[in-house]
Amino acid sequence: MDHQYNYYTSGQDANQQNNQGQRPPLKKRSIPKWIKTMCLGLIFGVTASAAFQTSNIIAARFLNAKSEKEDSRKTETVGNAKLTTSSDSAVKSDVADIADNAMPSVVSITNMSVQQVQSFFGGIQERESQSAGSGIIIGQNDKELLIVTNNHVVEGSDTLTVSFIDEESVEANVKGTDAGKDLAIIAVELDKIKNSTMEKIAVATLGDSEQIQVGEEAIAIGNALGYGQSVTRGIISATGRSIDGIDSSLIQTDAAINPGNSGGALLNAKGEVIGINTAKAAMNAVEGMGYAIPVSEARETIETLMNRETRTKVAENERGYLGIRGEDVSQDISQMYNMPTGVYIAESIKGGGADRAGITKGSVITALNGISVTGMESLQEQLQYYKIGEKVTVTVQVPGNDGEYKSQDVDVVLVSSSN
Repeated sequence: MDHQYNYYTSGQDANQQNNQGQRPPLKKRSIPKWIKTMCLGLIFGVTASAAFQTSNIIAARFLNAKSEKEDSRKTETVGNAKLTTSSDSAVKSDVADIADNAMPSVVSITNMSVQQVQSFFGGIQERESQSAGSGIIIGQNDKELLIVTNNHVVEGSDTLTVSFIDEESVEANVKGTDAGKDLAIIAVELDKIKNSTMEKIAVATLGDSEQIQVGEEAIAIGNALGYGQSVTRGIISATGRSIDGIDSSLIQTDAAINPGNSGGALLNAKGEVIGINTAKAAMNAVEGMGYAIPVSEARETIETLMNRETRTKVAENERGYLGIRGEDVSQDISQMYNMPTGVYIAESIKGGGADRAGITKGSVITALNGISVTGMESLQEQLQYYKIGEKVTVTVQVPGNDGEYKSQDVDVVLVSSSN
């Protein structure tokens, strides 16, 4: 059965429907005019009120924004022209906050040394030279403020000067060095530091360099070109890198590491020290390749050097010697001949300290008092703090019949250079 739907339309005639026997539709009751008038008035009022409030809010925001913008701008007349400038240029970023918090823990280091050079006429002259580097305040003991830096920053120094955040400068002493890891600890006596300086400096917060990820933010602070502290920004480009002369895996960053930045801080986004800046790739074709020693990997060496007795250099006529003639075993030679890096003993001078202790020709010295030795220069650098007659512990690698080297610690009493 088909369904038929009837729709009421206003054009239908009620009388016609009655004639067909249908029930007349219910009559539509009209709404009184006064009620219609009230409803329309209410609707108009609500709508107008909402529109008014919305326009007020929009206007207020616009005017406030405009007011703030106008407040931060000012117009200056320069000759016949008007120049509009901002009167509020203090916009502080996260990096600015990090640098502001970290700079009190970073110092500038000046190394004054005397070098012997050959003159034009063939003689030997002494020439004073100056180099610049950076350091990080990592702690203090009862008498000293302790600063970590690179070994190459303090190497060969006759006088070390540390400059703090307030530009006050104080002499420092080398507490210990590790040439193999390119690390050093220097100490400043607390009674030489002004109280006003102590109030402004701070001990750095060391982070966990093992948790860093490639691509995360990196901030370098140091004494670039010896001009004083400066800040550069970049990312962690890579981890686990290696370069000649440093026995450590390194962090690579594109934050600018310039001469004078060595020994300074590489920070993460939390402002924690994650690396000690040490080198950059210095080639014309290379850009943005700087390197830092991971602080987690350096921690053990740092703690060892911090706990050493602070020593001052001994006068040359009182300086002790091992009594050997040695040759450098570089990394290239080490790989070529399967030898440990250090000092190859070409001769153990008869009657010398090494000879009396049983150290023989063919052995390789790799450490002195637990601090690594990379060659004759680093060995002599450490020995200049010890007098004739003092005892030192020498770590030597002794070749076996199978060609493998075995490590031995030997106590040696130092002798004079004439022995």
